[in-house]
Amino acid sequence: MPNSPSLTPPAFPLPSPAPGHAEGVSNEEFRAAMSRLASGVVLVTAQEPPLDPDDPQAPRGEDVGMTATAFMSVSLDPPLVLVSLREGSRMDDLLAEQPLWAVSVLSESQRHVAGRFAMKGRVSDRLLFADLPCLRGEQSGALLVGGALATLECRTEQRVPAGDHTLVIGRVLTAGLPSPDGGPLAYFKGRYRQLG
Repeated sequence: MPNSPSLTPPAFPLPSPAPGHAEGVSNEEFRAAMSRLASGVVLVTAQEPPLDPDDPQAPRGEDVGMTATAFMSVSLDPPLVLVSLREGSRMDDLLAEQPLWAVSVLSESQRHVAGRFAMKGRVSDRLLFADLPCLRGEQSGALLVGGALATLECRTEQRVPAGDHTLVIGRVLTAGLPSPDGGPLAYFKGRYRQLG
């Protein structure tokens, strides 16, 4: 009987994917294409850890907030959500050390909240929160915005590096519907919009 051919795979390395954009795709083209995908708008919040975690009298850390449009549900069982954070941003750095955070799903009447926490070169987050009606989450300690369509408190389960962003997957600890009847704030073609 003749020898059967060897089933051993070829002994040469597979090419590694090229960094950056595929040939022919510019930053501007990619950004323009993705701007046609409508998304909801949320405020992600977290509280900096206290300066001395072992001292119950130590001052609390500052509250931090960030507008996000790259937010989605991942799993029902267990309840998981995902938010995409720019690598090296204040929120990315904070959630690398603080596992508890919260999300407020903004309503169509909260465009000012989204704009306030999306500003570049903005003032202190303490001033941004100063006149906003908020409650402190019982599980996360993070601020939940009054008038939001929904609120979630989360604990980080996994952080996944993805290009120039970090995908933070969180387990939902609490879910609330403070204002379930309003319309959502949407983001489309680089602007905040209302449905309808």
